[in-house]
Amino acid sequence: MGIEGNYILPSQNLELVEGWGMSSDAVAYVFRPSTLQGIRDVFEIARTSGRSIAFRGAGRSYGDAALNSENVVLDLTRFSRILDWNPDTGIIRVESGVTIRQLWEYILPDGWWPPVVPGTMFPTLGGCASMNIHGKNNFRVGPIGDHITEFEILLPTGELRRCSRQENPDLFYAAIGGFGMLGCFITLTIRMKKVYSGLMEVEPINTPSLDAMIRIFEERMERADYLVGWIDGVASGKNLGRGVIHEANYLKPGDDPNPAQTLRLDYQQLPDTILGLLPKSILWRFMRPFVNNAGVRFVNLAKFLSSRILDRGGKKFRQSHAAFAFLLDYVPNWKRSYGVGGLIQYQSFIPEAHAAGAFKEQLTLAQRAGFPPYLAVFKRHRRDDFLMTHGVDGYSLALDFRITKKNRRAIWALAAKLDQVVLNAGGRFYFAKDSTLSAPSVKQYLGESAVRKFRKLKEACDPDGILETNLYRRLFQSPEAADAEPVEHAR
Repeated sequence: MGIEGNYILPSQNLELVEGWGMSSDAVAYVFRPSTLQGIRDVFEIARTSGRSIAFRGAGRSYGDAALNSENVVLDLTRFSRILDWNPDTGIIRVESGVTIRQLWEYILPDGWWPPVVPGTMFPTLGGCASMNIHGKNNFRVGPIGDHITEFEILLPTGELRRCSRQENPDLFYAAIGGFGMLGCFITLTIRMKKVYSGLMEVEPINTPSLDAMIRIFEERMERADYLVGWIDGVASGKNLGRGVIHEANYLKPGDDPNPAQTLRLDYQQLPDTILGLLPKSILWRFMRPFVNNAGVRFVNLAKFLSSRILDRGGKKFRQSHAAFAFLLDYVPNWKRSYGVGGLIQYQSFIPEAHAAGAFKEQLTLAQRAGFPPYLAVFKRHRRDDFLMTHGVDGYSLALDFRITKKNRRAIWALAAKLDQVVLNAGGRFYFAKDSTLSAPSVKQYLGESAVRKFRKLKEACDPDGILETNLYRRLFQSPEAADAEPVEHAR
């Protein structure tokens, strides 16, 4: 495809692109190539028309990480072939638009499972690598980058470069977690996890406080394959941080009397209805009346009390991999229950020594401001070697806040206070979830050395500065971005 002169972008490609949380959006020119040459053509279109490019997978980042106002968005969901799979070694090679769902459905019948998955099965693997996603087992196996053996990346210069821990290691450790600012992932080679059953053994543990939750995590993390905690974000006083932990473990060879059945795809599929009657596709409508402070207080109390009753029975149960892993997919379009303003998820990562104090302060600040988090998820993490890492030897807490036209500025002001708590505790943040960070905060937690090294790599890989997103401009480009007011939602 040859493009000459000042190329005028086609108006039919203009679309409103939305962050997954629905609280941010932007109009952009969207292109959906299905081949390597098609991706190269979009690079040429952007260069010739004087526009920047943002990469977008399934659009599962909560905020503006895949938005690019009035510029080009390169949607990679059609770039989705599985190129090679070796069921003897567990090594798979895929195009970057392959989703987590495609991946596990392809490998599970052979007795393998992705080593790291997020709470939803719909992100693309290119997006997962760009954000270096983590799962409920981060404390044991690290982020997805720890399981990527090599990748091919197309630089804006047109060069296709192969990267691994031995070949182009600087780019390997920077592009994974580099939020799409160094190049476009073309192929990824990833090592899978061998499993001997389609089931996990799950144990719920009721915890009366955040201190108790941390104590149980520390006691169990040496033996558990997965640990995740739900926290009641409304509870206060002596109940601050109370919740429920779920520990899950892989079954060993011979534990499952019928692995041939449980490894079947039809055994793993999440049900479409509740009790075979109510379609889950409309369940979010029934949730909406409870998505407010009073409703969440009632739901959380009911959940905590019911879990305490079950916990006293010492109940362990077996659950499919998909059912345990992809809790966010149980209710399709659940985010719509938050209303037209959507939600943001504020996730921070705090070293173990300071986690309890910092997270208690965050919960207290949110409650005093009148914005208790409607969902709070707690995880254990470990450090990793990636340049722009969010990883710490400690804990993360993800807090969901409903956004409305009236509360938007107040939520951003609250987030600034929460940022200071995190920075004072030596904590970090995660670009896949961010909507509110400031440029000085990013520079402080990453450190000047890491930011300088990243900028140097970006200049080498993208000398014309073609790769940009709204998030990149907000946090890394313009000095005044640090003090910018939040942009009002378009609707």
